[in-house]
Amino acid sequence: QVQLVESGGGLVQAGGSLRLSCAASGINFSLYTMGWYRQAPGKQRELLATIATSGTTNYKDSVKGRYTISRDNSRKTVYLQMDSLKPEDTAVYYCNARYDSIRDFWGQGTQVTVSS
Repeated sequence: QVQLVESGGGLVQAGGSLRLSCAASGINFSLYTMGWYRQAPGKQRELLATIATSGTTNYKDSVKGRYTISRDNSRKTVYLQMDSLKPEDTAVYYCNARYDSIRDFWGQGTQVTVSS
């Protein structure tokens, strides 16, 4: 049974920081590209950042310099450090583990709310 469990969301003031975690089980974590997405009310889910098995990272332009994705293969956990948060960052944040089109898994999401 594959499980991705996000944690670390919450309410923060604009300019503040949060660190999201996503703990994986049931997969060979080190073989998966890990990603963070978010979905705001009335909007489509959008890709924020990915980290490949090699450790190579990619970011959506709007979060570059503010968000940092990292992974700890020994803990089977991926992180998203979010700094300089803005009200428009308010959304449900989702963790994704992708090996291929079949082995593509999602967490349940964690709410991030940034107050102005």
